[in-house]
Amino acid sequence: MGDFNLALVIVAVVVCVLVLLVNLYLLVNYQHPDDANQAYFPKMVVVLGLSVAAISILMLPADVANRHACQHAIYNGACSLTLPMKSLWLTVYIVDAVLVFLVIPFAMFYYEGDLDKTIGKRLKSALVWVVTSAVVCGLVLGILYALVGKVDFTVRHLSSSATNFPSSWSTFSSSQPCIGSTNRLCDAYGAPASSETTWTMRASFPEYVVALATIVGSVLFTIFGGVGIACLPLSLIFSFIRRPKAVITRSQYIKEATELAKKAKELKKASQALHQEERSGAKGRKWRKNVKAVEKELLLLEDDMQALEEMYPQGEQAESLWALTVLGYIGKLVLGIVGLIVSVAWVAHIVIYLLINPPLSPFLNGVFVKLDSVWGLLGTAAFAFFCFYLLLAVIAGETMLGLKWGATLMNSFLFNVGLILLCSISVIQFCATAFAYYSQATAAQEIFGHTLQSLRGIKYLYKYNVFQYGFVILALITLFSYAAFGWKKRKPSGRFQLSS
Repeated sequence: MGDFNLALVIVAVVVCVLVLLVNLYLLVNYQHPDDANQAYFPKMVVVLGLSVAAISILMLPADVANRHACQHAIYNGACSLTLPMKSLWLTVYIVDAVLVFLVIPFAMFYYEGDLDKTIGKRLKSALVWVVTSAVVCGLVLGILYALVGKVDFTVRHLSSSATNFPSSWSTFSSSQPCIGSTNRLCDAYGAPASSETTWTMRASFPEYVVALATIVGSVLFTIFGGVGIACLPLSLIFSFIRRPKAVITRSQYIKEATELAKKAKELKKASQALHQEERSGAKGRKWRKNVKAVEKELLLLEDDMQALEEMYPQGEQAESLWALTVLGYIGKLVLGIVGLIVSVAWVAHIVIYLLINPPLSPFLNGVFVKLDSVWGLLGTAAFAFFCFYLLLAVIAGETMLGLKWGATLMNSFLFNVGLILLCSISVIQFCATAFAYYSQATAAQEIFGHTLQSLRGIKYLYKYNVFQYGFVILALITLFSYAAFGWKKRKPSGRFQLSS
């Protein structure tokens, strides 16, 4: 038993190191060229935020594995080298909250500060903005906590009469579960509905803050996750469908490159004109609309340039580059098909296990249990995959709705990392609810117990499965809309008009 626990600790450390390295790789390859050798503090915040989001998702499977390590012990403390999951959960939530509400806003204010100012003045300005925002948020939270920061538990008073201790247990059966032969049901079982009452208590302030953050994150998760669960696999499949079928000739390449060069000159001219309007102070509604239009056209131009480079590979390794391009699109197709199966399984599980009462089947919970019977950590690995896939769906949903964090400046990186951190809390809560059967008796179940779902004013969102219904509805809408229009390639619109 001790060896298994030691292996779990080693796996946890290795996974944390791998997550950190992967996030460093993402930052280096997706950062804007203008930030290549600067903005080191925002970069540290981005890597830390993405790492916390990924690790927090993977902690739920670790919590389950930690429970399995002690399943033969009378209590968890009887095992050696187990992970202190409750302390780790609280640490992650504290770090998450500090990053979202303090560190990321400070980094954004500092990054967007006037470059003509000294470092000290930029730090002072960012600190003033963060403190002001924290004071306002604190006042709002304090008022809400004072007014509705209570937990309403529905309880039923149960009682039973006493009788002499029996000398034999042979009379007990499923039809006679209680002491005494006159009443076939225990008094406690037969308690009337009128015995139900509401037990109200004041929630702790940290619990209330976590609950409100979870609500905000649940709204974002419902939108981004519902959209992303459908567009994540479909975007990979349609990318294969829109792939370049063959290498073009040199004359075709020159023709297409000339057209792209003309579009690039038009966009450069438009950008310069918009910059002049900004300097003159003409930053009205029309100006902002044109800026968004130019940014959209620029993204489409970059996609066309990438597609042209794929269709006409150059250099000494041209044939190898084309082979890698073909293999890359085949890989996208395979991943898209696998992702589509996982997405369908997720939506089906939500409907079968969460939206239908009582549940028709434990579904994926039963699958994980059976996989554990094959090998100790196989079910836990599958559970981790499904949880992490949900976080990937959230990121895909952000990208689908225009919140691109790749190839952007650090302020956009920071903003989207904040969204991912907020959503990660809700992803954990959602997975803990969706896989309640498999993750029972874990520290996560204790944290995401009835307290969060019984808060006054909030409990009805969980009672009527508002977030689950919203998730499924958005997933279906995205599925049909993406299947109908997602395979079409976007064309530049040229819808921007410059002031004379």
